[in-house]
Amino acid sequence: MKVADAIKDFVVERGLRKGDRLPGETQLMAHFGMAKGTIREAMRILEAQGLIVTRTGPGGGSFVHEVSRERARALLGNYFYFQDLTLHDIYQVRRLLEPELAASLAGRLDEAALSQLEAVVATYAHPSATVEEERDQHVASLRFHQLLADFAENALLGFLIGFMAQILTDVTVYRRLYEPPNVELWSRGRAYQLQLVEALRMGDSDRARLVMADHMATAEALMEGQEARVLKRFMAQ
Repeated sequence: MKVADAIKDFVVERGLRKGDRLPGETQLMAHFGMAKGTIREAMRILEAQGLIVTRTGPGGGSFVHEVSRERARALLGNYFYFQDLTLHDIYQVRRLLEPELAASLAGRLDEAALSQLEAVVATYAHPSATVEEERDQHVASLRFHQLLADFAENALLGFLIGFMAQILTDVTVYRRLYEPPNVELWSRGRAYQLQLVEALRMGDSDRARLVMADHMATAEALMEGQEARVLKRFMAQ
């Protein structure tokens, strides 16, 4: 693992970017003073982490690769899979971060970006008619927040918010928190999102922060109530 870290440092020190070729195995052995087996194991580790990609054939070799946000979130999600996160844990982070993201985006999104947000909200313009539709609406509603995260100028803030939205999506689906359908959750959540888009369009950062803070607080209370109903139904079986 130390050799893998040393190779990562080598990449950073030389300013290598995605698609740049790494030195060959013989050159790496000479540079780090390590045996072939040690270098190969280090390269396998880096490839498993998604930091390099190896191609065979003419023009092949090892190249710097970039870990996508989706892969990074999936890897981090594996860690939290066994942490038994509660809705309160998730919303505690969302309540801290999402109002600040909303405020930072006010007046900074062009009409195309605002239209993308409105298009997501339009996918749940009416209350669900079935449990399956309710599930899809929950997922779509959280996609609204993932899209906001994608617009963040602060990459770390955007990643964390997008990750929390993905975690909540997974929790909602595997705990079946979309059942039974909850019209109040749909109605209030959608109203907050439309108010937020308008605040973003008007460039009103204070309003955007307040709307998102209210949205998070309301969503937490309603989702916890939904979870309690699910648990009550389960215990009654």
